[in-house]
Amino acid sequence: MPAISAAQPDRAAGPASVPRYALGVAITVFVILSQYFVPQSVPAAQALYDNLPGDLFVVYGLPVIAFALLVGGRPLRNWDRNLELASVQGLRWFGLMSALALVIVIGLAVVYAVVDPSALGLLNKPNPALEQAKGNPWFWVGFSFIVGAFEETIFRGWIFGYWRDRPGSWLGPATWTSAVFAGVHLYYGTTYGAAYPLIFPTLYLLGFALAATYRFSGGNLVVPALLHGANDATAFLTLVSLELGVVLHYLVILIGLAIAGIVYAQGSSAPASITTPPPWPDAVPGPGPPAGAT
Repeated sequence: MPAISAAQPDRAAGPASVPRYALGVAITVFVILSQYFVPQSVPAAQALYDNLPGDLFVVYGLPVIAFALLVGGRPLRNWDRNLELASVQGLRWFGLMSALALVIVIGLAVVYAVVDPSALGLLNKPNPALEQAKGNPWFWVGFSFIVGAFEETIFRGWIFGYWRDRPGSWLGPATWTSAVFAGVHLYYGTTYGAAYPLIFPTLYLLGFALAATYRFSGGNLVVPALLHGANDATAFLTLVSLELGVVLHYLVILIGLAIAGIVYAQGSSAPASITTPPPWPDAVPGPGPPAGAT
């Protein structure tokens, strides 16, 4: 596997203050979840949420505006760098975390079969996202990559990426930001009820894999966005061809596992940029830059 050098992080500007960042996270979580209760509580808002442009503005536009004003663009500054490194790390982490999710879900299914078999029947309910896409599945296959770009910019770029400029382990932020990412997909919980714990690990570990990709590539967002988009696109592709969608989904996982195996087999002979992450800068003391600064 070719040697890949990671870009050194930019220390030029300090990170935005934690309260501004926390406000950005709170706004993001609120507006994403608002689609589940605002239309029912405020009938006048129904028209906004019931059309795709309006819903996209609320769910993605408002978080982007909030973070741009409150945090600025610093966490996004390496979004297109280290594509080769990001591709290796992205496929590697996607394969590993997807395989782990599959093992966990199988284990949970066995527990459910013993403790509450009736809950497994809830998984037969139609997936709301797939039901919405039945009229034009090819549109949603392509649109998945736009959604993936927005969600990765928000969740990995800003919500997780904010912590790239602060000292300490990346695992803590990756853990809780991935839980937030999984949690805002509330329609799975409202649809599948008691069976939702069978779905949560897959969402959570997808978020964790994409956070690890961002971290180990030095901040690249292109590859996480493409992987996120591909993951969603193969689900919508099953509406066109069940076999093709399933085969492509697991093919990406198998490629990722193969890359992970190659990196592991190389051991100490693997390029340093693959076996160890690029260094993160120390936190810059003092107040952050003005809102909107990069």
